[in-house]
Amino acid sequence: MIKNLPNNDNWKLMDKDNDSQYYEKSFNFDFSSIHSNDIKKIVKLYVWRNYIEENKTLSKLYYDVKRFKYFNTFVISRRIFNLKDLTNNDIDMFMVYLNTLVSEKTNKPLAYSFRKLCLDVVKAIIRWGQIYMPQDFPREEIFTGREYTGVNKKIKTDFIPDQVIKRINKALLLEDNLYIRCSIVILKATGMRSGDLLNLKVGCMKPHLISGHTMTWFNHKSRRWMQDIPINSECAVAINELIIHTVELRRDAPENINEYIFIHKISAGKAKGEVRQINSQALSAWLNGEFKNNKMIRKGFIQRHNITDESGSFYNINSRLFRRTLATDMFSKGVDLVVIKEMLGHSNPQVTKRHYADVKDKERSKVWQEIGIIGNINDIDKSIIPNEEELLWFEENKGESARMCDGYCTKPIVNGEICDRLKKRKKCYTCVRYITTPEYLEAHRMHLRDLENQLEDNIYGDHFAEHIAPTIEILKEIINRLERL
Repeated sequence: MIKNLPNNDNWKLMDKDNDSQYYEKSFNFDFSSIHSNDIKKIVKLYVWRNYIEENKTLSKLYYDVKRFKYFNTFVISRRIFNLKDLTNNDIDMFMVYLNTLVSEKTNKPLAYSFRKLCLDVVKAIIRWGQIYMPQDFPREEIFTGREYTGVNKKIKTDFIPDQVIKRINKALLLEDNLYIRCSIVILKATGMRSGDLLNLKVGCMKPHLISGHTMTWFNHKSRRWMQDIPINSECAVAINELIIHTVELRRDAPENINEYIFIHKISAGKAKGEVRQINSQALSAWLNGEFKNNKMIRKGFIQRHNITDESGSFYNINSRLFRRTLATDMFSKGVDLVVIKEMLGHSNPQVTKRHYADVKDKERSKVWQEIGIIGNINDIDKSIIPNEEELLWFEENKGESARMCDGYCTKPIVNGEICDRLKKRKKCYTCVRYITTPEYLEAHRMHLRDLENQLEDNIYGDHFAEHIAPTIEILKEIINRLERL
């Protein structure tokens, strides 16, 4: 038996991780609903060992146990009393069972992502048990690795539409709650998670050496500090407002939260008059209203200001939507994916591209369509150059006057003068008169490597990066299409 394992079914564990957003907060674990004593013992050992060895965060373990209740209900119905005899068929049946369930909160079928989380808990416990308690777990592989992969499913980045953003911005001018106003402004500017937002401290902002301000905060998911992130003036004003507003509150606050800027004084109930840190549940209720038994008991920001989507339904907002909106806005403006990845604190740019960054700007989408690529320059005809005079000129000059270092220009001379774009070589990639072919693939690759090296060794700041980032994105698209040819 593991040392100091609690004997009862109700545990109250405190988060002892100094870098956790739940530091010194307690979580109540309830194992009483787990019907099988053998399974209950295993889940307890899994939680306790990962807790004392700090292999997983306490909050992660807490939500693992809450999600495990779905598997517990399933094994009860199947009369399964231990995990040792589980088979792949049981896992398949559990996934079918999850498909039949309806969420208590939304009265809708369980979301695909939530069903995956429920299976991930079972998988994590079994993988752990096969290492530490192999005699109590299946010896054969019971997972195929293809469960909830999202294969062949269209992944759509869920960002806040421009029209909704306009309504939010307009509503902010009329909003009286300082915490709501400032939190939305900060989330829009930085894309941080709500847990990180509510743990911001007095020293999180400082002046930039040249101009403006930068922010520093701890990214609790990636377990690292986000250092000197540039912020706009609106965000800087919001942070300064919070610092000023909480001066007196911080003097009266307990020592463990007297540096936080998202603190407030409780106005009702047993804790009336106490200064406490604002939690995620309170922020969500302030933004989207408070509900009980699917009935609204208190209006939130979106209800008071009538912020709705195209269908007229209230548009619920949260930090993840602001993260995805920020990433999509940056990507639509041509900011390099690596820059967006660093802004959001992701470990891999593919995560950023797949789930957070999308093209929503119609003009930029149009740019992609106008990139001129053809397999063979001799195939140019009226479908590409509809003007007969220009087509004739190109046929006669494609070997010399029309040729460029990485493609062709179908009309380099306009009104007797060389095209200004061609002379400066700044925007030819997006010009409707520019055409390139596979013979220039290596030239494009070399140009891309050169620009990426400039971006990596950039000493001039964000302005320089924003200047060359759009060209990098278009070059990547050109290379990708030429490689397919």
